Amino acid sequence: MINEHYTLANGTPSRPQFSCRVPLSNSRQLFVVNGLVQETGKPFSFRLQAGKMMDELLQVISVRDDQGPTLLDVNTEFVFGNGSSGRLLCCSHAFTTGSVTTHETVEIHLEENACAEIIVMQHEHNEAHHQTRYTIHQEAGSQLKMTFLSLQGCVIENEIEVNLQGRNAVCDLSGLYLADGQQQITNRINVQHLVPDCHSSQLFKGILDNEARGRFYGKITVVPNAQRTDAFQANHNLLLSEKASIHTDPQLEIYADDVKCSHGATIGRLQPEELFYLRSRGIPKKEAELLQQLAFAYAVLVKIPNEVLRERMMDLVEKRLRGDC
Repeated sequence: MINEHYTLANGTPSRPQFSCRVPLSNSRQLFVVNGLVQETGKPFSFRLQAGKMMDELLQVISVRDDQGPTLLDVNTEFVFGNGSSGRLLCCSHAFTTGSVTTHETVEIHLEENACAEIIVMQHEHNEAHHQTRYTIHQEAGSQLKMTFLSLQGCVIENEIEVNLQGRNAVCDLSGLYLADGQQQITNRINVQHLVPDCHSSQLFKGILDNEARGRFYGKITVVPNAQRTDAFQANHNLLLSEKASIHTDPQLEIYADDVKCSHGATIGRLQPEELFYLRSRGIPKKEAELLQQLAFAYAVLVKIPNEVLRERMMDLVEKRLRGDC
């Protein structure tokens, strides 16, 4: 038990042996090493009790090291009880010296009127393969804001299924993915509106360089009688080289009449007019191109409510784009 508000299954680690690059004040850090809570040797799960409000951010730091198996299967459950409110930052890092693969299954349950803010930061290395399937269930009146930051990894695959199964549920998904070299990043998203009067939004952006490849498959499903659905989806991508590629496939599947649904996707390159404007004010070409990329990414980063965390994530994104991490 960390405090009276939420329980971490099977105990809490004592002194951690790893430090994270984005520690925050008013937060609690929990270390999960090779799929097990540090110093307990048991799996991690999370439940926020009904009616409880988390005063602090819980930072779950998952680490792969040379002591663990090459192939790791991880199952995690997050439950937000009726009327509760919680904030999580889930980071993944790989400190191994060789190739590793992680298969992860994450179940997220928001009970009635629960509110959850979850940020997922994927920052491993160029020989790490990480496949995660997220299954999300939202009951009536629940609100979820979830942001994915995919900064580093050989192969990253995120499969996200959202089930809006109670009236007036709200789901806001956003993501930023960066890839260079021969990295591959895939996002598959299926948001299912199963009852009337729910709202969902998706905004995913990618910046790809060298021979990197990206894939985005986004689907919004509105079942019969899910009237007054309000759903939006957008995927925008910047290609920084001739060999970088992205396949984007937004879809709508609608079986109700009284709905407001839209989707869109773009693939482009840095705008020469913007670059000329910055260069004309004395900014070197490389810095001007970086500013264009940061402006493109900011639409996702601004969705992080915590100002300090948002600035630190912006700093990590800038370092990644500069090739410093």
